[in-house]
Amino acid sequence: MAKVRRMPGRTSTRPTPSTDPPTFLNLMNPRFSLLLFMMAGMVVAFAPLPVPAVAPQARIFRIDARQYAYSASELEVNQGDTVIIRLVSADVVHGLYVDGYDVSVEADPGQSATLTFIADKPGSFRFRCNLTCGAMHPFMIGKLTVGNNNWLFRSIGLAMLAVFGVILSIKQKA
Repeated sequence: MAKVRRMPGRTSTRPTPSTDPPTFLNLMNPRFSLLLFMMAGMVVAFAPLPVPAVAPQARIFRIDARQYAYSASELEVNQGDTVIIRLVSADVVHGLYVDGYDVSVEADPGQSATLTFIADKPGSFRFRCNLTCGAMHPFMIGKLTVGNNNWLFRSIGLAMLAVFGVILSIKQKA
């Protein structure tokens, strides 16, 4: 068996194992930060939207219309619900037109009229008086919200992610 002799003053050329973590996993490493930022962005942007757990149902609303205002000015329904609006006119002839659904109804003074439609389009829609009822007629509006506004939460998440990215890039430059 051959003996290996070391020469005095010479060091080994073999690398010694290090206990330091790889520089790629360092949080201040731009590549690692960018990777984390991209992964968080993909989770926020592409996470599946929740499926509504409630089956479509009939939603009945009574809206009292008197000059320049609807008594129920905000309505909320789920996508797929059948919306039944009973419009009651207290003083003059009033109408109700729902933007985006192209449906309307008119009620004579002291009378009521019924509007029925299926809320199949998600989002926020304005409803307004479509008959001139006086000087302040253009301000007689309301809001119909269909479905959950999951895009709002997604937008907030992306905005927070952008702020995190700006703070991280400022820290890396410092």
